Amino acid sequence: MTQLPQSPVLQRRILSNGLTVIAIENPAAEIVAARIFVRAGGLRESQAQAGVAHLCAATLTKGTQRLSSLEIAEQVESVGASLGADASTDYFLVSLKTVRQDFDGILELAGEVLRSPSFLPSQIDLERKSTIQAIRSQREQPFSLAFQKLQEITYGDTHPYGRSTLGTEETLEALTSEDLHAFHRAFFRPDNAVVSVSGCLPAEEAIARIESVLGDWAAPEGYIANPILPAIATEPHPTMVSQETQQSIIILGYLTAALETDSGTDNHSQYLRDYGALKLASTYLGNGLSSRLFVELREKRGLAYDVSAFYPTRLEQSMFGAYIGTAPDNTAIALDGLRAEVDRLAAEPLTAEALQVSKNKLLGQYALGKQTNSQLAQLYGWYDVLGLGVGFDQEFQQIINQVTIDDVQRVAQTYLAAPYVSLVGPAAAVEPVLAQAA
Repeated sequence: MTQLPQSPVLQRRILSNGLTVIAIENPAAEIVAARIFVRAGGLRESQAQAGVAHLCAATLTKGTQRLSSLEIAEQVESVGASLGADASTDYFLVSLKTVRQDFDGILELAGEVLRSPSFLPSQIDLERKSTIQAIRSQREQPFSLAFQKLQEITYGDTHPYGRSTLGTEETLEALTSEDLHAFHRAFFRPDNAVVSVSGCLPAEEAIARIESVLGDWAAPEGYIANPILPAIATEPHPTMVSQETQQSIIILGYLTAALETDSGTDNHSQYLRDYGALKLASTYLGNGLSSRLFVELREKRGLAYDVSAFYPTRLEQSMFGAYIGTAPDNTAIALDGLRAEVDRLAAEPLTAEALQVSKNKLLGQYALGKQTNSQLAQLYGWYDVLGLGVGFDQEFQQIINQVTIDDVQRVAQTYLAAPYVSLVGPAAAVEPVLAQAA
């Protein structure tokens, strides 16, 4: 069994205004990093306002009611710190990093940016143009295009997971400063946020500093209801985009179970068993130069420029995927080869050695992903937002160690039977394959 590393010293506290604070004591360097998670990502957007969370993130640090964009930049850069914002489908994020002696000042600035952004029309127009250019650029990138099409056919066009976090050109053109302010008023409140701070500060001191800056952030009356998401009712089917590219991109996608956080229930226990087994299946199939997809499809058969697998942790129903980039003339046999390797997981049990190697690889990479204060703040804050709790760090490692050969084969038979298929490449290469797949 793989030895589990010790968790860092941490405390979790909910302040009187409902703000959750996680403090991780890590004295290895004179650096303090913080992540402020707000449950305000794409899941909270309406279809008509797709991209509003991204536009909020792009403009959040470009001015407050008191400070201009230049004044904010000068405060951050004068001490060599970093301050930024980002939005995903699952959450909105404000990130900061600085040396210990400057933490108070940058934290106060982050608090001001978080609570009172100006969302000036001039800044929105600049970021709108930049985002529209990014959308157009993605259409020229075969993998980005194939992945977006896979999301659309898997989740449907009304589910937030089925659309880009950037939004569309049409929705972005319609968004106004008032739309951003309304989104901010609706979701940016202390009882809808988690602050995770990691660094060379005692946990109690870190919590006290967070409370001194954000403790007077008042939560409005009422509560935020969970988003009502459309059912995922699409059946697995292929889609194609014709594009005169140097290679064909093929992505297979498989829907998996929704996140289950009600600890102590049979559903929760089953979800964790499936989750761990799927993580290992993804590692075995497509993680690194020794993975089966790489060895079988690239090294032995010469079919792949690039090949891998993925299984992200999501708030809602996640997707297990496998992809390959191949020469257009090889599109049909590459698709067959990719499907055959995924299908083998259900038909042929892994060997004990292969399972243990995958566990060692996954847990080793997991440990390497917790080396910096930024990584620690991100990990523990994300686990809290998911509802799994900060203790999931150790629980995850135990789950992986407990996965059996039968578990991997069972999840493959349960979830990896009928894929959604996304193809991007020259018409002469992908059209015959699509016709055959249909």
